[in-house]
Amino acid sequence: MRIIIHRGTHEVGGTCIEVEAGSTRIILDVGMPLFDADFEPLDTGNLRRQSREELKELGFLPRVRGLFDDGPRPDAILLSHAHEDHTGLLRHSPSEIPIYASRGTSKMMNAGSRFAGQPFLPGDRHREVTSKVPVQIGEMQVTPFAVDHSIYGSQAFLIEAQGKSLLYSGDLRLHGRKPGMTRDLYAAFADRSLDVLLMEGTHIAHPGVRGPNEYELQDEILDHVKSAPGLVLASFSPQHVDRLVAFLKTAQNTGRVFVADAYTAYVMHLIRSDVKIPPPDKTEWIKVFYPRFFEESFERKRLKEVYFLFSPVRIGLDEVRREPSRYLMLFRPSMLESDFGNNLPQGTRCVYSRWPGYLDRPDWQPVKAALAATGSDLVQAHTSGHIFADDIVEFVRRLKPGTVVPVHTFEPERFSKVVENVRFMDDGEPWNIA
Repeated sequence: MRIIIHRGTHEVGGTCIEVEAGSTRIILDVGMPLFDADFEPLDTGNLRRQSREELKELGFLPRVRGLFDDGPRPDAILLSHAHEDHTGLLRHSPSEIPIYASRGTSKMMNAGSRFAGQPFLPGDRHREVTSKVPVQIGEMQVTPFAVDHSIYGSQAFLIEAQGKSLLYSGDLRLHGRKPGMTRDLYAAFADRSLDVLLMEGTHIAHPGVRGPNEYELQDEILDHVKSAPGLVLASFSPQHVDRLVAFLKTAQNTGRVFVADAYTAYVMHLIRSDVKIPPPDKTEWIKVFYPRFFEESFERKRLKEVYFLFSPVRIGLDEVRREPSRYLMLFRPSMLESDFGNNLPQGTRCVYSRWPGYLDRPDWQPVKAALAATGSDLVQAHTSGHIFADDIVEFVRRLKPGTVVPVHTFEPERFSKVVENVRFMDDGEPWNIA
């Protein structure tokens, strides 16, 4: 078995890994990079608009035979989850290559592509894979394992061929709402050996540092909402179902009406048969608000069925303004001007539950100013979607791999300080697993 990490050995995001055994080649993720060579965040919206040739010229398209370069086609693409730093280059891949992904990933990509301009997963290319159920791809046996991450449907992949085994962790964590996923993964390796672990290390440089788990965070959010004097605005990704559940439970526990936007309501609708989550069109304490940009674009974006699906439970901003303390409302910075007219109700509290770095972006500056102007405030309540450094040590200890290869990290050398048998690789370097 041979592996080439085309991108991700010294970088968070943009993951693209090739695995080869005999005549079979598979690609693990086809991510859009998040940062440039100076570690400055890239404008992913602008990168989405670039052609294949432009991305290649910019150096953002990995040189993978048959995928983005000339040569024989890979046999499959495996997507660990739906975040754009793992799926963003999918549209530039040849249409005849099948794409293996979970049912949850396909649903998140459906919602993200329709509402947020994110990558689309073509139905004719999708091959659904289920946790712990092996599939044969040429000379490789691939077994997906559900893992807990900050987006629904995430998976790790075990690849077995030529007497060797490799586990690609994808992005995961041990502090989410679903510890059973980690227990299942540990149990799968209790009586089998693992030759190579491709291990994500986003937080490897911060030993001893941890944030709250999702249950502790839910308690924080509840405290923030209980003490809020007026309208509560909630800023989080609707694809982060753990966080969505926390806000839904908080609305219930505080007697507030949860106001979803069309995007969030659509995510809830898609996963209603897979997750114990209240359907937005059949729950008294859930309403759906249509932001102005959705009103103006739903026909052009072919979202008529979504528009009419939630129309019976639609709520207008005038109703929210009449009694703002009754509501917990999903919020995006674009809504400040287009829907609130830059005028938030007095005493509004914005509960910000995303990566803190986004607050430095230009679109959040007017929001901060509008909150300050009305005696309102912004509070942060967040925890990472990535595994903490100390949990990486525990994860490696439980799986006992022969070799650990760091990926999805800016500082791979930190691995050697906390785990044994680390192999450092460079982008594009082939390694034949002996």
